[in-house]
Amino acid sequence: MADLSILIPSRNEMFLRRTVENILQNIEGDTEIIAVLDGEWSDPGIPDNKRVKLIYNPVSIGQRAATNQAARMSNSKYLMKCDAHCSFDKGFDIKMIREMRDDWTMVPLMRNLHAFDWVCPDGHRRYQGPSGPCEICGKETVRDVVWIAKESPKSTSYCFDSTPHFQYFGEFTKRPEGKGDITETMSLQGSCFMLTQDKYWELNICDENFGSWGSQGIEVAVKTWLSGGRVMVNHKTWYAHLFRTQGGDFSFPYPISGKDQEKAKQYAKDLFFNNKWEKQIHPLFWLVEKFWPVKGWTEEDLRKLKNNTFSFSESAALTVKPVESEPTEDTISPVKTEIAVTVNAPSEEPSKGIIYYTDNKLKLKIAREVQNQLRVISKNLNIPIISVSLKPMSHFGNKNIWLKHLKRSHLAMFKQILAALENSTADIIFFCEHDVLYHPSHFDFIPPTKDKFYYNQNFWKLRVEDGHAVHFDANQVNGMCVYRELALKEYRERVAIVEKNGYDRNMGFEPGTHDGRFGVWKSPLPIIDIRHTSNMTKNRWSQDEFRNKDSCRGWVETDDEIPGWGKTKDLIKKLG
Repeated sequence: MADLSILIPSRNEMFLRRTVENILQNIEGDTEIIAVLDGEWSDPGIPDNKRVKLIYNPVSIGQRAATNQAARMSNSKYLMKCDAHCSFDKGFDIKMIREMRDDWTMVPLMRNLHAFDWVCPDGHRRYQGPSGPCEICGKETVRDVVWIAKESPKSTSYCFDSTPHFQYFGEFTKRPEGKGDITETMSLQGSCFMLTQDKYWELNICDENFGSWGSQGIEVAVKTWLSGGRVMVNHKTWYAHLFRTQGGDFSFPYPISGKDQEKAKQYAKDLFFNNKWEKQIHPLFWLVEKFWPVKGWTEEDLRKLKNNTFSFSESAALTVKPVESEPTEDTISPVKTEIAVTVNAPSEEPSKGIIYYTDNKLKLKIAREVQNQLRVISKNLNIPIISVSLKPMSHFGNKNIWLKHLKRSHLAMFKQILAALENSTADIIFFCEHDVLYHPSHFDFIPPTKDKFYYNQNFWKLRVEDGHAVHFDANQVNGMCVYRELALKEYRERVAIVEKNGYDRNMGFEPGTHDGRFGVWKSPLPIIDIRHTSNMTKNRWSQDEFRNKDSCRGWVETDDEIPGWGKTKDLIKKLG
């Protein structure tokens, strides 16, 4: 018997297989998956696995009924319901079970899932949404699945207003009780929640009288709170949810009309606002008061609720709001500030950030490999990325800056770097270029002083035509790490000089190397500088090509293998 059963109701879900595979990759406890194919077989199919059970309904019975169907198949102590388009943290199951209490409903911290982009033959990318031709060139696009849990926003608090409608409750996160590893939440978003199987059935947590779908987060949370339990958010782990809010073929697999939404809402109104639920030991106003002040509630609303004179306005009854809304930084944070990347780092260490700049003329296959590698590093090491490009790249980075009026040049590159530095809030910056493969160990470095530019000299230059690679000790901007304030001063000066006098090759690319304000380090494993036909700097494959032999000390060549990266021939296959 498993400790946890993950219940996945699905109807014609294109990402069900990806969700199941992701869960299997990340569970570390005795956990099983029970997926319901509600009216449709999965396409693509679900691979056989002893931890996966499938239920097929020839005719759809609805999301709540399908969830109950899966729950009846389980013998586990704990049940977790999740949507069929989610991604999870490593070991999320044991991290959840470790913190659970028998009278709790608990959810992980929620991120937004970047599931895919639309890509045209010319490499233009459009962030997930309805299908259609490329907005730049008009050519047909294909879906490229990336499956990335975005670093921000991170949702940890929810409520419902007096209509009642779901709301993100960023205000609560600013209160003392909204801080910590395990926090309370008034309501839930509904795409994922966990509780004991006993409580699931005792509270009738998926009451089919609500209809197939709608108001589920409110139902689950209110039933838990009013019956004497608690609804908690576990900040020690996370899941990421794909929000489909744009209609067309990027909408909800389970059909739900405005009439269906209103039916679920009316049932919730009657059951909870009129205190008709037979399991409750608290009235609804107790819950509102517990989290007061609550977004979307007035003092008059609360007074009427306590006096049993609350009534819903006619305009509220006629207004059908979106069934699902994707959180943004503005919905999570109650205070609107200038857009910036929030860096989460221990207070005793400086925060780190990546700046990525590209002229968008690189071969697409190389660009993808580099970007995918940086995405993984950013996710695993919690280092945000600011990307600056000459074409729109909303798919890459915590923030993308498109300098659409610039053309490839030395000045353009300096302006891109400056824009990235000005938009980052990190203490330490790693300069990352579009044609360099970075090893995670590169980002372990912390500059020992704030007044020098530091260069990672552990790099290999890889020739994509044949896999030949060379290493020598040198300083390159693509391996530079520096405190942001020093870099800002440097690149503001560079931009001003080049705008006034034009670019002079004698100024060089590598700050600090002409006046001694630099240091060096070597990461445990190298970074790979990919050499192709359009590099901005000259390709040199022989020591004879260097006038100053001090510039190529430690020269090594290989046609075989690069430490930490494998065979060069295998590498160029990915890049070619």
